[in-house]
Amino acid sequence: MRTIITAALFVSFVCTGFAQSQSELQKRIDRLEERVAKLEAAIGKQEFRQEAAETKEQIAAGERAKAKARMRKDLEVYAADDLRQIERLYQVANKEWRSEEGKKSLKELIARYDKANRTGCALLYLGQMTKGDEQIDYLTQAIRSYGDCYYGDGAQVGAYARFFLAWRYKQEGKADKAKALFDEVTTLFPNAIDHRGNLFSEIIAKENKSR
Repeated sequence: MRTIITAALFVSFVCTGFAQSQSELQKRIDRLEERVAKLEAAIGKQEFRQEAAETKEQIAAGERAKAKARMRKDLEVYAADDLRQIERLYQVANKEWRSEEGKKSLKELIARYDKANRTGCALLYLGQMTKGDEQIDYLTQAIRSYGDCYYGDGAQVGAYARFFLAWRYKQEGKADKAKALFDEVTTLFPNAIDHRGNLFSEIIAKENKSR
Protein backbone atom coordinates (compact mmCIF):
# COMPACT_ATOMS: atom_id res chain seq x y z
CA MET A 1 0.00 0.00 0.00
CA ARG A 2 2.75 2.43 0.97
CA THR A 3 4.75 1.66 -2.19
CA ILE A 4 1.77 2.24 -4.49
CA ILE A 5 0.87 5.59 -2.94
CA THR A 6 4.47 6.75 -2.96
CA ALA A 7 4.95 5.79 -6.61
CA ALA A 8 1.72 7.53 -7.63
CA LEU A 9 2.82 10.72 -5.95
CA PHE A 10 6.19 10.60 -7.63
CA VAL A 11 4.65 10.21 -11.08
CA SER A 12 2.30 13.11 -10.35
CA PHE A 13 5.22 15.31 -9.51
CA VAL A 14 7.10 14.32 -12.67
CA CYS A 15 4.10 15.21 -14.80
CA THR A 16 4.00 18.77 -13.43
CA GLY A 17 7.24 19.52 -15.29
CA PHE A 18 9.67 18.95 -12.44
CA ALA A 19 8.52 22.18 -10.80
CA GLN A 20 9.77 20.97 -7.46
CA SER A 21 13.42 20.46 -6.66
CA GLN A 22 14.57 16.95 -5.91
CA SER A 23 15.13 17.75 -2.23
CA GLU A 24 11.66 19.28 -1.86
CA LEU A 25 10.12 16.31 -3.64
CA GLN A 26 11.89 13.93 -1.28
CA LYS A 27 10.61 15.87 1.73
CA ARG A 28 7.04 15.61 0.49
CA ILE A 29 7.47 11.90 -0.20
CA ASP A 30 8.85 11.43 3.32
CA ARG A 31 5.86 13.27 4.80
CA LEU A 32 3.49 11.13 2.76
CA GLU A 33 5.19 7.94 3.88
CA GLU A 34 4.84 9.10 7.47
CA ARG A 35 1.12 9.68 6.96
CA VAL A 36 0.73 6.28 5.32
CA ALA A 37 2.55 4.63 8.23
CA LYS A 38 0.17 6.28 10.71
CA LEU A 39 -2.81 5.20 8.62
CA GLU A 40 -1.60 1.62 8.50
CA ALA A 41 -1.08 1.66 12.27
CA ALA A 42 -4.61 2.98 12.82
CA ILE A 43 -6.06 0.32 10.53
CA GLY A 44 -4.07 -2.32 12.37
CA LYS A 45 -5.44 -1.20 15.71
CA GLN A 46 -8.98 -1.22 14.37
CA GLU A 47 -8.56 -4.74 13.03
CA PHE A 48 -7.06 -5.83 16.35
CA ARG A 49 -10.00 -4.40 18.30
CA GLN A 50 -12.45 -6.10 15.98
CA GLU A 51 -10.63 -9.42 16.28
CA ALA A 52 -10.50 -9.06 20.07
CA ALA A 53 -14.23 -8.36 20.22
CA GLU A 54 -14.95 -11.42 18.08
CA THR A 55 -12.71 -13.55 20.28
CA LYS A 56 -14.45 -12.38 23.45
CA GLU A 57 -17.84 -13.20 21.97
CA GLN A 58 -16.59 -16.64 21.00
CA ILE A 59 -15.35 -17.19 24.55
CA ALA A 60 -18.68 -16.05 25.99
CA ALA A 61 -20.53 -18.37 23.63
CA GLY A 62 -18.33 -21.23 24.80
CA GLU A 63 -19.07 -20.46 28.43
CA ARG A 64 -22.82 -20.35 27.75
CA ALA A 65 -22.54 -23.75 26.07
CA LYS A 66 -20.83 -25.11 29.20
CA ALA A 67 -23.65 -23.67 31.29
CA LYS A 68 -26.27 -25.50 29.24
CA ALA A 69 -24.30 -28.75 29.52
CA ARG A 70 -24.11 -28.40 33.32
CA MET A 71 -27.84 -27.69 33.55
CA ARG A 72 -28.62 -30.81 31.51
CA LYS A 73 -26.86 -32.91 34.14
CA ASP A 74 -29.70 -32.11 36.54
CA LEU A 75 -31.96 -34.22 34.29
CA GLU A 76 -29.95 -37.27 35.36
CA VAL A 77 -30.54 -36.56 39.05
CA TYR A 78 -33.96 -34.95 39.46
CA ALA A 79 -37.44 -35.63 38.13
CA ALA A 80 -39.37 -33.01 36.19
CA ASP A 81 -41.41 -32.00 39.25
CA ASP A 82 -38.22 -31.48 41.27
CA LEU A 83 -36.69 -29.36 38.53
CA ARG A 84 -39.76 -27.15 38.44
CA GLN A 85 -39.62 -26.74 42.22
CA ILE A 86 -35.90 -25.91 42.07
CA GLU A 87 -36.56 -23.20 39.52
CA ARG A 88 -39.52 -21.84 41.49
CA LEU A 89 -37.45 -21.51 44.66
CA TYR A 90 -34.63 -19.88 42.74
CA GLN A 91 -36.85 -17.37 40.98
CA VAL A 92 -38.33 -16.17 44.28
CA ALA A 93 -34.91 -14.74 45.13
CA ASN A 94 -34.49 -13.35 41.61
CA LYS A 95 -37.71 -11.39 41.97
CA GLU A 96 -37.27 -10.49 45.65
CA TRP A 97 -33.55 -9.73 45.70
CA ARG A 98 -32.11 -9.34 49.22
CA SER A 99 -35.52 -9.80 50.79
CA GLU A 100 -36.02 -12.19 53.70
CA GLU A 101 -38.42 -14.17 51.55
CA GLY A 102 -35.76 -14.47 48.88
CA LYS A 103 -33.12 -15.63 51.35
CA LYS A 104 -35.51 -18.16 52.87
CA SER A 105 -36.31 -19.56 49.45
CA LEU A 106 -32.63 -19.95 48.55
CA LYS A 107 -31.88 -21.68 51.84
CA GLU A 108 -34.72 -24.13 51.21
CA LEU A 109 -33.35 -24.83 47.74
CA ILE A 110 -29.89 -25.56 49.16
CA ALA A 111 -31.26 -27.81 51.89
CA ARG A 112 -33.54 -29.87 49.63
CA TYR A 113 -31.56 -30.06 46.37
CA ASP A 114 -27.87 -30.24 47.16
CA LYS A 115 -26.87 -31.65 43.75
CA ALA A 116 -28.63 -29.09 41.56
CA ASN A 117 -26.85 -26.55 39.38
CA ARG A 118 -29.05 -23.81 40.82
CA THR A 119 -27.77 -24.65 44.30
CA GLY A 120 -24.35 -23.28 43.43
CA CYS A 121 -25.98 -20.10 42.11
CA ALA A 122 -28.11 -19.91 45.27
CA LEU A 123 -25.03 -20.09 47.52
CA LEU A 124 -23.33 -17.34 45.53
CA TYR A 125 -26.48 -15.21 45.74
CA LEU A 126 -26.55 -15.64 49.51
CA GLY A 127 -22.87 -14.75 49.62
CA GLN A 128 -23.69 -11.50 47.87
CA MET A 129 -26.68 -10.78 50.09
CA THR A 130 -25.03 -11.38 53.48
CA LYS A 131 -22.14 -9.87 55.41
CA GLY A 132 -19.44 -10.82 57.87
CA ASP A 133 -18.54 -14.43 58.57
CA GLU A 134 -21.84 -15.59 57.12
CA GLN A 135 -20.86 -14.16 53.76
CA ILE A 136 -17.47 -15.85 53.84
CA ASP A 137 -19.11 -19.17 54.75
CA TYR A 138 -21.52 -19.04 51.80
CA LEU A 139 -18.85 -18.01 49.30
CA THR A 140 -16.39 -20.61 50.59
CA GLN A 141 -19.02 -23.34 50.31
CA ALA A 142 -19.79 -22.24 46.76
CA ILE A 143 -16.09 -22.39 45.88
CA ARG A 144 -15.40 -25.75 47.50
CA SER A 145 -18.49 -27.72 46.53
CA TYR A 146 -20.26 -25.97 43.65
CA GLY A 147 -17.54 -24.44 41.51
CA ASP A 148 -18.76 -26.29 38.41
CA CYS A 149 -22.21 -24.68 38.52
CA TYR A 150 -23.23 -21.98 36.06
CA TYR A 151 -25.69 -19.17 35.61
CA GLY A 152 -27.59 -19.32 32.34
CA ASP A 153 -25.57 -16.41 30.92
CA GLY A 154 -22.33 -18.38 31.21
CA ALA A 155 -20.99 -16.96 34.48
CA GLN A 156 -19.38 -19.79 36.46
CA VAL A 157 -19.91 -20.02 40.20
CA GLY A 158 -16.35 -21.15 40.98
CA ALA A 159 -14.81 -18.12 39.30
CA TYR A 160 -17.44 -15.61 40.36
CA ALA A 161 -17.36 -16.61 44.03
CA ARG A 162 -13.58 -16.33 44.13
CA PHE A 163 -13.69 -12.94 42.43
CA PHE A 164 -16.35 -11.63 44.80
CA LEU A 165 -14.56 -12.90 47.90
CA ALA A 166 -11.26 -11.51 46.64
CA TRP A 167 -12.80 -8.03 46.35
CA ARG A 168 -14.04 -8.28 49.92
CA TYR A 169 -10.56 -9.18 51.16
CA LYS A 170 -9.07 -6.37 49.06
CA GLN A 171 -11.42 -3.82 50.62
CA GLU A 172 -10.50 -5.10 54.07
CA GLY A 173 -6.81 -4.62 53.34
CA LYS A 174 -6.09 -8.36 53.20
CA ALA A 175 -3.95 -8.07 50.08
CA ASP A 176 -2.38 -11.54 50.27
CA LYS A 177 -5.71 -13.35 50.49
CA ALA A 178 -7.15 -11.20 47.73
CA LYS A 179 -4.20 -11.84 45.42
CA ALA A 180 -4.35 -15.58 46.01
CA LEU A 181 -8.00 -15.69 44.94
CA PHE A 182 -7.50 -13.38 41.96
CA ASP A 183 -4.62 -15.62 40.83
CA GLU A 184 -6.88 -18.67 41.09
CA VAL A 185 -9.47 -16.98 38.90
CA THR A 186 -6.97 -16.19 36.15
CA THR A 187 -5.19 -19.57 36.24
CA LEU A 188 -8.07 -21.98 36.93
CA PHE A 189 -10.74 -20.08 34.98
CA PRO A 190 -8.97 -18.16 32.17
CA ASN A 191 -12.18 -17.90 30.12
CA ALA A 192 -14.56 -17.11 32.99
CA ILE A 193 -16.95 -14.23 32.39
CA ASP A 194 -19.24 -12.07 34.48
CA HIS A 195 -22.95 -11.57 33.82
CA ARG A 196 -22.17 -9.02 31.10
CA GLY A 197 -19.75 -11.25 29.26
CA ASN A 198 -16.61 -9.46 30.48
CA LEU A 199 -13.59 -11.64 31.12
CA PHE A 200 -12.59 -11.75 34.78
CA SER A 201 -8.96 -12.10 33.69
CA GLU A 202 -9.16 -8.75 31.88
CA ILE A 203 -10.90 -7.05 34.80
CA ILE A 204 -8.18 -8.28 37.17
CA ALA A 205 -5.40 -7.27 34.76
CA LYS A 206 -6.80 -3.73 34.48
CA GLU A 207 -7.06 -3.47 38.25
CA ASN A 208 -3.44 -4.54 38.65
CA LYS A 209 -2.30 -1.92 36.11
CA SER A 210 -4.17 0.86 37.89
CA ARG A 211 -2.31 0.32 41.16
